[in-house]
Amino acid sequence: QVQLVESGGGLVQPGGSLTLSCAASGLTLGAYAIGWFRQAPGKEREGVSCISGVDGSTYYSDSVKGRFTISRDNAKNTLYLQMNSLKPEDTAVYYCAADLYDSLVCTWPTPRTPDYWGQGTQVTVSS
Repeated sequence: QVQLVESGGGLVQPGGSLTLSCAASGLTLGAYAIGWFRQAPGKEREGVSCISGVDGSTYYSDSVKGRFTISRDNAKNTLYLQMNSLKPEDTAVYYCAADLYDSLVCTWPTPRTPDYWGQGTQVTVSS
């Protein structure tokens, strides 16, 4: 049984930092395209960042480029998202996702929902 479990969300002031984690079980993250998505209230889900399952390349949405860093620890089978210089517009529920196909994790919007999702972790950026 595949499980993706996110953690690390919380309340942070503008300009602050958070690191999200996504612990995987039942699959080996290194063999999948993996990434982070987010959904703010009243908005569509959007892709934030991903790691290609083909060559390990990383991708970022324009809204987070230069502020967020995605990484993967194969030994811990865990995905991370380091978020710096947070802005109120980063407030959302953040989800990790995995799929065998890059196009379903690293193409935004995705043509269909990736096979595996976590339950999400809330990030709130507010003073």
